[in-house]
Amino acid sequence: MSPAMSRRRFLGAGTVALAGAGALAVAGTPFLRELFADGQPGLLLTSRAPVPAAFRAELPIPPVLAPVHTDTTTDFYEIVQRPGKLGILPGLSTEAWTYHGSFPGPTLKTPAGRKAVVKHTNQLPHPTVVHLHGGHTPAESDGYPTDLIHPVGGEQQGSLTGMAAMSGMAGMAKLDSGGGQTSRTYTYPLDQRAATLWYHDHRMGFTAANVWQGLAGFHLVTDDEEAALPLPQGKRDIPLMICDRSFGADGSFTYPALAGGQQLPGVSAAYMDGVLGDVILVNGAPWPVLRADRARYRFRILNGSNARQYSLALDPQPPGGGALVQIGSDGGLLASPRTHDSIDVAPAERFDVVIDFARYAPGTRVRLVNKLGTGGTAEVMCFDVGTDGRVADDSHVPAKLSEIAPLDRASATTTRDFLFQKSSGAWTINGAPYTPGRDLARARLGTTEVWRFTSDVHHPVHLHLNHFQVLSRNGRPPGPYDAGWKDTVDVRPSEAVEVAVKFTGYAGRYMLHCHNLEHEDMAMMADFSTE
Repeated sequence: MSPAMSRRRFLGAGTVALAGAGALAVAGTPFLRELFADGQPGLLLTSRAPVPAAFRAELPIPPVLAPVHTDTTTDFYEIVQRPGKLGILPGLSTEAWTYHGSFPGPTLKTPAGRKAVVKHTNQLPHPTVVHLHGGHTPAESDGYPTDLIHPVGGEQQGSLTGMAAMSGMAGMAKLDSGGGQTSRTYTYPLDQRAATLWYHDHRMGFTAANVWQGLAGFHLVTDDEEAALPLPQGKRDIPLMICDRSFGADGSFTYPALAGGQQLPGVSAAYMDGVLGDVILVNGAPWPVLRADRARYRFRILNGSNARQYSLALDPQPPGGGALVQIGSDGGLLASPRTHDSIDVAPAERFDVVIDFARYAPGTRVRLVNKLGTGGTAEVMCFDVGTDGRVADDSHVPAKLSEIAPLDRASATTTRDFLFQKSSGAWTINGAPYTPGRDLARARLGTTEVWRFTSDVHHPVHLHLNHFQVLSRNGRPPGPYDAGWKDTVDVRPSEAVEVAVKFTGYAGRYMLHCHNLEHEDMAMMADFSTE
């Protein structure tokens, strides 16, 4: 039996139950842990186009989008969602679904406390939704999955009439809370800490396909606290969107959508656990190279993959190890830096790290590798260290970065349990597939709650509206990558993770879901409301 087949058969038969204070009892747990030892829930989709050689393309830097106008409080942007032709593979053209013609989309950069008002117009041949991931955002601008933006000139494909055909998601036909509009204006107050955010499609049942086709980009929030630190800046502050993709013989993105393309939501049954590509892209380029000075660089690492997990490390390690100095997580700066030889990154997680290339001899080629990959997916990109000796660099990483007040478990008003598992052919939360408008929780603004996420297999769990702090894993302390404010937590197979969240800001309906995008599209979402 192949690993993919055994994985799917096991998921269909697995039995999961909550016990005691959130410990997980799983039938056949040792087998489960062995089965998912590679950290990759999903099935590889092999490219039919020739795969390019690694370390030939230069690392692209996504352009920063200028506002169309500003006033004393607000920057106003306009983004057109449209098809675009990309030169990802040598000699071939890849048609993508883009924000403003590029993949990743243009980077937005906004000072904390200054509003960003972003008008999206849809010139794609199917509906879309936009979510600012990590944004502390009013509900009407959060990107609820049925708040559709329809194509200009009428929908050519992608109606929701196929919703009822999706296993476990019956009764969702023709849902559209977007009012039929072809553009939508999102208001982001950005009354939050400096952080590496990203925006991406969030359409119900089609998020995975839409993001795979290119609908993702960075939104960076800055503030005075961060600017006062002597961290690398300017050309040495670089966002890295890491994702995997597969390509057809003609260079097109290939994705195992159900028959009918955008007519039926979800993914073909063989790929229900997740779609894994065989080409690693960084900022849209395959296995690129960055020519780096012998100086410190800040890298804002985003796992933009649908399902692939990464364990990132440098090869060779610098003398003494500890190459990756983590300074930030999903919600911004840590209280103090953390040093790692490798970093595990689940889909949608962000890690801000500083790498000091002066620790390497001039002319060294340093590879960023993925310890969970094999063959081409074990490589990510490389850095060619300059030969000019040390260059001017007045940056350093201070011992103290920020103040983070811990959320007190004792102050929590309630503890809630959320079980993420496969049930009756759908990915579910607490045994139920997603139904829009049905709240799984209602939280009162100003209160703190403990939410316990329990898993059958790997689930990167994402919470909208507020960031949280990880309290424990299986009753033990948080893991090495759980520090700081998070909006996505990697819940590993047969694991229970407790987080504390204080609900602030805005009343309305928000989302809790798995950020394995195939799991999300196949019903592993839930609504919650704040009041």
